[in-house]
Amino acid sequence: MPSGRMEAFSDGVIAIIITIMVLEMKVPHGAEPAALQPLLPVFLSYLLSFTFLGIYWNNHHHLLQAVDRVDGRALWANLHLLFWLSLVPFVTGWMGENRFATWPVALYGVVLLGAGLAYYLLARALVALHGRDSTLAQALGADRKGTASLLLYSMAVPLAFVSTWIAGLLYVAVAVMWLLPDRRIERVVAGRRGDPEREG
Repeated sequence: MPSGRMEAFSDGVIAIIITIMVLEMKVPHGAEPAALQPLLPVFLSYLLSFTFLGIYWNNHHHLLQAVDRVDGRALWANLHLLFWLSLVPFVTGWMGENRFATWPVALYGVVLLGAGLAYYLLARALVALHGRDSTLAQALGADRKGTASLLLYSMAVPLAFVSTWIAGLLYVAVAVMWLLPDRRIERVVAGRRGDPEREG
C-alpha cells in the first residue's frame, strides 16, 4: 500500500502529542516576571522534548520520502514508534514538575531509548520491504548516528542514578547531534531523480 496514509496519520499524532505537551504548562498566577521562575524546569523539559519530537517528525518525513509503499510490518513498526512518542508528554511533565529528580530523568531516558529503538526497527522494516539495493538502504548506510543515539540513551538511564545532570547532558548531546544537518536521504533521493542542484 502507498506510504502517504501512514505519513499523514503519523503527522497528525505527532501534532497532537505536541499540543498535549504544551497544554501541560500551567499559566502562573502572578503578573510579575518572578512568577515565571518556578516554571523554568517545566519549560526546559518542554523545550528538550519539543526538540526531540521535531527531530522525529523531520526524520520520519525524510524516511518516507525514500520509499513508495509500506506493508503490515512497517505499519506495526510505525505504531510502535508512535506509542513511545505518545509517552513523551507524560515523562516531560513528570521530569519538569519534579525539577529533574532521579526517577523522572531515568524514565525520560527509557522513553527516548524506546523511541530510538522503534525508529531503528521502522527503518529496518522499510529496508527489508524495499531491498538492500533500495534508495532507503543506500541512504541509511550503517546509520552510525542512530546507533550512537541508542548507546548514549543506554548510558544515560543508569547514569541518572549517579547524576541527573550527566544524564541530562547526554540527552542534550543526542538532540544536538540530530540537529546538525543530515542530508543522506535527501542526497540519494535527489540523485535518483536526477536533480543536480540538490546533489551538491
